[in-house]
Amino acid sequence: MKENKQDWWKGGIIYQIYPRSFQDTTGDGIGDLAGITQRLPYVASLGVDAVWISPFFTSPMKDYGYDVSDYRGIDPLFGTMEDFDWLVERAHDLGLKVMIDLVMSHSSDQHPWFAESRSSRDNPKADWYVWADPKPDGTAPTNWLSIFGGGAWHWDARREQYYLHNFLTAQPDLNFHNPEVQDALLEMADFWLEKGVDGFRLDTINFYFHDAQLRDNPPLAPELRKSDTAPAVNPYNHQSHKYDKSQPENLAFLERFAARLAPHGAVVVGEIGDSERGLELLEQYTGVPGRVQMSYVFDFLSGDTLTAERIVHVFDKLHTIAPNGWPCWAMSNHDVTRHVSRWNLSDDAAKAYCTVLMCLRGSVCLYQGEELGLPEAELEFEDLRDPYGIEFWPEYKGRDGCRTPMVWDMGVNGGFSTSQPWLPVPHAHLQRTVVGQEADAQSMLHHYRWAIGLRNKHSALRQGEMRDLRADGPILSFVRADSKQTLLIRANLSDETVADLAPWQVQVIEG
Repeated sequence: MKENKQDWWKGGIIYQIYPRSFQDTTGDGIGDLAGITQRLPYVASLGVDAVWISPFFTSPMKDYGYDVSDYRGIDPLFGTMEDFDWLVERAHDLGLKVMIDLVMSHSSDQHPWFAESRSSRDNPKADWYVWADPKPDGTAPTNWLSIFGGGAWHWDARREQYYLHNFLTAQPDLNFHNPEVQDALLEMADFWLEKGVDGFRLDTINFYFHDAQLRDNPPLAPELRKSDTAPAVNPYNHQSHKYDKSQPENLAFLERFAARLAPHGAVVVGEIGDSERGLELLEQYTGVPGRVQMSYVFDFLSGDTLTAERIVHVFDKLHTIAPNGWPCWAMSNHDVTRHVSRWNLSDDAAKAYCTVLMCLRGSVCLYQGEELGLPEAELEFEDLRDPYGIEFWPEYKGRDGCRTPMVWDMGVNGGFSTSQPWLPVPHAHLQRTVVGQEADAQSMLHHYRWAIGLRNKHSALRQGEMRDLRADGPILSFVRADSKQTLLIRANLSDETVADLAPWQVQVIEG
């Protein structure tokens, strides 16, 4: 059974909330903290352990909150600090942990730190960001590329130097080689721990350090290119990212960070964005005591359909490369196409994958609306807000399609807002509202509650070992066991009857 203890995270279930799109209480078409608080009883009713709230800090919103201009401030779009305090108190009353999204690899170019840093080469924060002189011919210091397209260096006329930005030019990278930067970020984490948060989701956890020697990345052979971290049309995939991220110095910082969290019993789930070394980093970051508890990798967030064979392949790699690592599995989040569309799933198939997900070893992240079976929203170009999608349209349509508002009922805008939402509410989503599914015992929502309840009921599913994993055609089978129980899981991941399993049937058999 689920217990409220310090290692709740191990096998726990985290529900991701994208604040702009969860619930608007002010009528401005943008979700807010008060809206999250209003809907927390619904989240608690799912049976999850925690909420992960995407950024709500003060921001110019060039990347919708992932460009922070004040790490200790609440953006007025989302409310006030009092709203946040009430959210934490209400969540704890409902038995929910609160994890917030820290974006530490970079800040907004409107952060006071950057304003000072760019003002001269000799000010107190001159070395707080990654600055470098041009090559003799005036070009960028290295060949590094930005995930959002183009080069990762931007010329600044004030200092007559380039600064590094792994994402938008408005998101300059902080220089973690400077101990003062590390100290400032650790003090910021302390601030939120004192506010009562139970942990952090660390955005781009492997991007903190760059190669201090500024060496060029080598090219990557076409047959080795993957599109897990960046879409296939992005030249970012043409390089082996040996020097611009995933540096060994990161390990010492993660140990410092973990030490600050330990007295509070707080935990971390990291986002590892590395198509080449994801599982290797999972082992380094989570497989060693005194670092972070869990990280999610992108194996189940890719476009590759999650067949029985693929699941076995992923776990075989996990057991070989990261035998001590603790993954946090997710099929959808705010950065990828919703999985029911990505894998073209029927409702029966989506229910089967949900059940399998709840039976896997590791922790789980669910993304708002996933429990309703929401498909990816099809938006027109003029509706886009995501700079990533605008840059690569139409070959890559960006992330707005998974960020449209939550649909609560058949009222105006699905009960999300009384005015025009920041992104349109798709008509197809209005057929899958919370209220509508509450009234249907066979709905996706009720199935998610059942599957979450299954995981919470069986200790073996939360923290037990996983063995005898195999794929026989579309049939996936494995054993979960601990000192109290042994469970055999069999799943038919196809729309044909195979052996004694009906299409998309999942069996959980107590031994």
